[in-house]
Amino acid sequence: MKLFVYHTPELTPADSVPDCAIAVDVLRATTTIATALHAGAEAVQVFSDLDKLVKISAEWPTSKRLRAGERGGAKVEGCDLGNSPLDCTPELMNGKRLFISTTNGTRALQRVETASTVLAAAIINRAAVVEHLLAHKPATIWILGSGWEGSFSLEDTVCAGAIASSLVDRLGVSLGDLAGNDEVASVIALYLQWQDNLLGLFHLASHGQRLLRLNCQEDLKYCSQLDLLNVLPIQREPGVLVKNP
Repeated sequence: MKLFVYHTPELTPADSVPDCAIAVDVLRATTTIATALHAGAEAVQVFSDLDKLVKISAEWPTSKRLRAGERGGAKVEGCDLGNSPLDCTPELMNGKRLFISTTNGTRALQRVETASTVLAAAIINRAAVVEHLLAHKPATIWILGSGWEGSFSLEDTVCAGAIASSLVDRLGVSLGDLAGNDEVASVIALYLQWQDNLLGLFHLASHGQRLLRLNCQEDLKYCSQLDLLNVLPIQREPGVLVKNP
């Protein structure tokens, strides 16, 4: 296996896709996707375009759909939900499809939707992602951070490091054997420095500070809990993620 890390969708090679692509948007899209599927959602369908989300979700009965929209950290007017994983309760999610569009995370998923395998990763389901990689051993793996409007983000980077660090340990290989680019070493270094205080790192992160200004302190606490859920969102068809059985 060769692992490559890209901090934003814009930094990925334009002319290729990996055997396995892992989209990361810890604050908060991929955390919300994992939580929704764990809570019983039938699937999560992602969109970068809000108008397309509304049009396609309108084909579903209202009793079987939920619309989640977020821009700039805040809920989009007219949607049922914003982008808080804490809203994804079993009572609300069970048997429904969540149609979601966010500022950053849905763009990352759509960038790699043509890969053979597409996963959604966050801090809360890191272990489930690692177990899948160990079981299937894809030849090339991309971990793709969502960043914030095209810029590097600490929270996605440390999640990539958590995955990469675990892979090095579990495979019993050297970093040089696993790393496909220099970014892999840097994300592991960040994770090893902050692994015992992920919430503190999120408070330092620019998007974490943005969410704190929106009174989303509990979201940050939830998103920082390592290996909280044993759930693996995997793409079933382009843009549609389901819970891996």
